Formats: sequence, structure tokens, C-alpha cells
Amino acid sequence: MTLEIALLLALIGVALVLFAFEWIPADVVALGLLLTLVLTGLIPAQKAFAGFGSDSVIMILGLLIMTAALLKTGVMELVGRILVRYTGDRPGALLAVIMISAAVLSAFISNTACTAFFLPIVIAVAARAKTSPSKLLLPLAFCSILSSSVTLISTSSNLVVSGLMTTAGLAPMDMFELAPVGIPITLVGLVYMFFIGRRLIPNRAASTELLESFGVRPYLTEILILPDSPLVGKTLEESGLGRDLDLNVLQIVRNKDQRLAPARGLKLQAEDVILVEGVREEILKIKDTSGIEIKADVKLSDPNLQTEDSALVEVILLPRSPLIGRTLKKARFRERYGLHVLALNRHGENVLRKISLVVLRMGDVLLVQGAKPRISELEDDRTFRILGAVEESRLDRRKALLTIGIFVGALLLGICKVVSLPIAVLLGAFGVFITKLITPEDAYRELDWRAIILIACMLSLGAAMEATGTARYLAALVVNGVGDAGPLWLLSGFFILAVLLTQPMSNQAAVAVVLPIAIQTAVQLQLNPRTFAMMVAVAASCSYLTPLEPSCLMVYGPGRYRFADFLKVGSLLTVLIFVVAILLVPRVWPLK
Repeated sequence: MTLEIALLLALIGVALVLFAFEWIPADVVALGLLLTLVLTGLIPAQKAFAGFGSDSVIMILGLLIMTAALLKTGVMELVGRILVRYTGDRPGALLAVIMISAAVLSAFISNTACTAFFLPIVIAVAARAKTSPSKLLLPLAFCSILSSSVTLISTSSNLVVSGLMTTAGLAPMDMFELAPVGIPITLVGLVYMFFIGRRLIPNRAASTELLESFGVRPYLTEILILPDSPLVGKTLEESGLGRDLDLNVLQIVRNKDQRLAPARGLKLQAEDVILVEGVREEILKIKDTSGIEIKADVKLSDPNLQTEDSALVEVILLPRSPLIGRTLKKARFRERYGLHVLALNRHGENVLRKISLVVLRMGDVLLVQGAKPRISELEDDRTFRILGAVEESRLDRRKALLTIGIFVGALLLGICKVVSLPIAVLLGAFGVFITKLITPEDAYRELDWRAIILIACMLSLGAAMEATGTARYLAALVVNGVGDAGPLWLLSGFFILAVLLTQPMSNQAAVAVVLPIAIQTAVQLQLNPRTFAMMVAVAASCSYLTPLEPSCLMVYGPGRYRFADFLKVGSLLTVLIFVVAILLVPRVWPLK
């Protein structure tokens, strides 16, 4: 062992400890490691910073920009509507659709983005179906990770593997090269989670604070059927209010005083007022639906409510509010305050009256629209307290379809090798900018710069291990330790090593540590280094044993899980993935 190798191993050891305990953010640790490598002379500066201009980093940058455009233009929201439409309140059907959709979607975008997209949808539908979110959220996180070995862009660790393979003199990974192993792993994982895994998950009820923090506080509002509405003459079932907008119809008021139960065969008439209950986002979608309006919006001819300086906010009534004990109608709320109440929430109670006739109580939450100065004045007077502003978003189907077209087109250019994949995704990023689907400011704000810095720095660590001979030294130790056990035992050893390291540290960091050693081991034993690289790529995505994977962290709090829950459900899943990998990897990429 040379002094350089000893120093590099010491630095890696310190980095592993810092990655595991997270006393310092992972990207800061990686940046500090990179600077130490340069200052100690273990790697020249030009090689150290080459990672920032690598194909892998450029590819990640382009993909993140296109993913931000998918979110901005409402593509994700459109998918969510379709899922809710076809699953309704059936937890079993919802679970199956969410699991399959998450697995398919995360094959082309990051599993973290996929989990973030589905998280509020799952919580909202779980609340409607009176099902514990804990039964749905863990399968969501696990299934978003399952397809990480389907495509090159499924996870950033695959891109790191491809970059390190290029550094070692191997051809980069193709877009679907991992698919022959990744697809069986995904299918086995889906079957396991649906029939076995979900039964191992404890049933823990969601807290009220959780539901409210994810915007699934149920509001009561009134919908007016306009005279020229296409819903006139249709039955309540045909109207799609419960199917398309996910609203719960409570009552229909006809001719101002006739109250009708929401029978499925009841035909709607012009000027009908429908009392509905739904979450904030679904109520706001009423504004985009032809032929109906929130009743409050019909009266927005008041100049005070048409100013450009208007806002939509959630407010809660304070103990000494002058509105308590009065109805909005008797308080002449709209005329006196220049604001309008669009919806009302009263926790734990169904209110079957028109909003204007409901006697308000302390703690009622109102969805209020109006001029910002008027809202501020009422908060200052302690009439209510603002819980938060609500951003109104409009789904533009044309922009959504254009974004999908650019995303798919960019991937096809790379897959068909018209241009290289990094160039293809950069063309896609340029496309969403030039068509103004998203502004550069919005896109850059959504980028995960920490992940980009981490990946670029860890690529430089791989180069340092190669330059100093550390990878060859560790490979020799592994070869001597295994002896005549055989190549399959070596593959198994590297799988286990990568799985263990990827629990406390990032997938990218684990790959950067293990892969150079695995490749050098294969070279010394005159085995196919590509076989070992693919095994490490599969293993680096097995982040099921702890909640430290970003997708798992996102559901950890909302699902009220414990560390042991992940170990209990994830252990058998990891074993199943290992069995599939050890059977298929040596066959797809022969060891000799």
C-alpha cells in the first residue's frame, strides 16, 4: 500500500462516516472531498473538475429542466385526474393503479419526483375512502424505486455508473440496456408489494394536521348550473361532478327553497345550486369547467373583487372575531368587507346548508377571495388569521401536450441514436424554454442543485481511485479474500456491499465507491467488467431497508412509519431482487 492509497482510503472513510450521520449536508461533504483531493495532489485540478462537464451531469441537468416543465404545465395534474377518475374510492384499485403508474413513470423521471407527484393524490383519495395513508404510501415509495433499473435515466445513479464505465474505458450504458433485468425486477416487486408487502404494513391513521398540510382539508362550497350549461338535462351521475372533479355532492337547492337529495338519476336544471364538498384543488378546478361556476364567482362584478391586486387565501376565524355566531348573509360580508367566501371548512362536521346561511364558529376555515389590502385589514383587526395564500393554477391542455411531445421526442432522439443522449435531453430543455412552457427562472428554481454537485464531485472520486491505483489495490484484496469461491460469489459480494452502503449514503456516492473496485476486480480475474458494473447498478437502487432514500423519507412522516417498518417490508423485497439479479445479470452480460 502506497502513501497515496492510504491517504485516499482515509479520506473515503471520513466521507462515509459523514455521509452516514449527515452532520454536514451530503453535497458539502462531496465538495469538501473534491477540494481535499486537489489540495493533497491525489488528482490534478483539470481531472477533478471534469465531472462538472461530464455527460452524466449534463444529462441530469436537461432531464430535471424537462421534469420541471412537466410539473409547471400541469401534465402531472392531468395524470392525477385520470387516476382518481378510474379508481374512485376503492383502496385496492387505487393501490394497484398507483403502484403500476409510479413504476412506469419513474422509469423515465426520478423516483423522488414521481413520489412527490403522487403523494398528495394518495393522501387525498385515502381520506375520501376512509383508508389509512400508511397502507398506500410505502407501496408508492417502493414502487417508484423498483423501476430504477429499467432505463438509463430512471435514476441518477445509473448515469453515474455510465460515467464511471466510460472513465474505466468501457462503452457507456445504453438507454434500455438494463431493461432485461430491470423489467423482471419491477414485475416481481409489484407482485410482492400487492400480495405480501402491503399486508406487513401497519395500519396507522393520518393526523388532521397531515391532511390539512397536504391541502386535503374538505371544504363546502356551492356550484351554480348556468343557463347555457351542457349539464342541463343530464343526471347527476352523467354530470361527472364526482367522477371528473372528485367532488362529493351533498344537496341540490332548486328554485331557492326546494332541497333535493343527491340521487344518481336526478336530472339537473338551469339555476340549480349544488352543495358540494371537496379539497381545495378540486374546488378551484370548477373555475375551469364549462357550464358551472362557484356561486361566489358569479357575483364578482364588484370592482373591489376585480382588482389585479387580488388574492385567494385560507383564513381561520379567531376567538374574538365579529363573525362568530353570525351568518355571512346577516353580517353582509361581501358588501361590508369587499371580499367573498368561496368555500367553508368545519372539521369533523358535515354542513348541509348554503354557505351564506351557516352560523360561523371559532376555528372555521374559509377560502376567501378579494383585494390584498382588504384581507390584510381584517387580519390586523383580528377578524381572522391568514393560514396561507393559495396559488390558482390553470391547466392548459395545449401546453401540457406540447410538453409531453418535447419530452418524448427528446428521448426518442437519444434512443434512436440520432444524436447522443446528453445532446437529446439538452435539445428537450432548450425546447421547453424556447416555446415558453417554463421560464428559465422557474426551471432553475426547481432544479436539485445539491444532487448535481454531489454527482459531479463523486465522479471525480472515481477518477482519483483510478489514478492513484486505489481501485486496483482494493480489487486485489477482494480477489485474495474470495480465493476460489467463484465469480458468482464475487457478484453476490459486490451486490451486498453496494446495498449496505446505499442505505446510509446516497446511491451516487455508493456507486462511486464500489464500482471502480468491482471493475478492477473483474479485470484482474479476466472476467467481464460490464457484468459487475450492471450488478452494482442494480444493487445501488435497492434502498428499501431504511427510510433514508429520498422517496422513502417523503412518505416517512405522512405515513407515520417507523424504521422497523421499512426493514420488515424491505428485507424480503431486497432478497427477491437479489435472486432475480444473480440469475439474470450473468446471462444477459456473460461473465467470460
